Amino acid sequence: MSVSDLLFSPKQILGKHPAQGEIPDGSDLLKKAFAVAWPSTVESFLVALVGMVDTIMVSSLGAYAIAAIGLTNQPKFIALAVFMSLNVAVSALVARRKGENDREGANRILMQAVLITILLIVIITVLIQIFADPIIHMVGSQADTHAAAVGYFRIIMGGLCFTALNMVLCAAQRGIGNTKIAMKTNIVSNLVNVCLNYILINGKFGFPALGIYGAAIATVCGTAVGLCMSLSTVLHSGNYLYLTLDKSYFHFDKQTLASIINIGSSSLAEQVFLRFGFLMYTILVAHLGTNALAAHQIGMNIITISFACGDGLSVAAVALVGQSLGAKRPDLAKIYGGIYQRLGVFCSCLVAIVYFIWGKQIFGLFSQEAEILTYGNFIMNMVSVIVFLQIAQVIFSGCLRGSGDTKYVAMVSLISVAIIRPTLGWIFIYVINTGLWGAWVGLLIDQFLRLLLNFLRFRSGKWMDIKI
Repeated sequence: MSVSDLLFSPKQILGKHPAQGEIPDGSDLLKKAFAVAWPSTVESFLVALVGMVDTIMVSSLGAYAIAAIGLTNQPKFIALAVFMSLNVAVSALVARRKGENDREGANRILMQAVLITILLIVIITVLIQIFADPIIHMVGSQADTHAAAVGYFRIIMGGLCFTALNMVLCAAQRGIGNTKIAMKTNIVSNLVNVCLNYILINGKFGFPALGIYGAAIATVCGTAVGLCMSLSTVLHSGNYLYLTLDKSYFHFDKQTLASIINIGSSSLAEQVFLRFGFLMYTILVAHLGTNALAAHQIGMNIITISFACGDGLSVAAVALVGQSLGAKRPDLAKIYGGIYQRLGVFCSCLVAIVYFIWGKQIFGLFSQEAEILTYGNFIMNMVSVIVFLQIAQVIFSGCLRGSGDTKYVAMVSLISVAIIRPTLGWIFIYVINTGLWGAWVGLLIDQFLRLLLNFLRFRSGKWMDIKI
């Protein structure tokens, strides 16, 4: 028996859970799981890598630029929260309809999601352009970062139409297992972003040096290209998913809308809790000063790489868990969840080794300022441990989302991210006076708690009986 048969044995993963039908060979299940997972993992990794490159390129402008962009991250993600929650619902529902062989139902969900997205884009874009200044001030901007952060935020969110529509189209494609489409779209989008960064940040080939505003423009242009690519995959009726001109699709269908709201509302609550917790953390760290915030932002950029591995496997889990439950095979859903957890452990080991050996050099790519590098030593040691907790909990939550168990995932986010994490951060930073070190201890405890709660829910099997 090979090592892969031992690690990915369906019988071992199922344990006492009964099989509902014929179980394919373990190697075949692993191949299918890997075929769906590798494009989404590569996509997430490259997106995170480009985010790192983005920060490295901007870091040439100084610590203020890193801090200014860091200030915009949480307000941006709060604005995107409603779209992220919608996309969780789209992926889960499209995957379930795919498993049920209901192509019309899958396309109806896509059309409804697009209509909702367009409506929300108009409302959110207008509000952000009006209130960008007080939003950035609320986050904790300093005199040397405020104006730059506001300008960057307005430009980035001015391209919300490209970002949000691209997200919903890619979410639907992931639901049917077409993870390669989203991967290709994001690769090209990010290549455009990096190339335009080079041209616009410091001024090349006759273009003006626009600093962080150039980085914002580059990001918007990249997402515009990505949207064009995503649209090209849903304009032909021969594809499984397509945007139809049939008038019957151009109105809100109560039944379809109810399904989206049922899952999306819980996902929205999760996103709100997540972003609230992250925002509170950014505010806590911002008051430690520009260099501390810059170091923290660099650490969060680096940890995003490990998150990307878990996120890619989580996206694949949503698709295969949802499709398996749609086909009335909860046993296969559990097997795929187990396979992705084991792949996650393997990824965690690789990433942790890289961070442990070359962490100092990686952190040094962002800044050579002595105070920031001092922070970097302990941040990278913390990241090497956090990666194991982070990847595992992200995969478990992906399995639960794929089943439609979004209410539980939202509750975990409320308890751990919105309450425990900022509370511990405040205690460690300002009561015990541990500074930035304490912020990262609080982050580690948050990741452990989320892993524990999501693991217990997955093991209980209650998620297998949810109807969507």
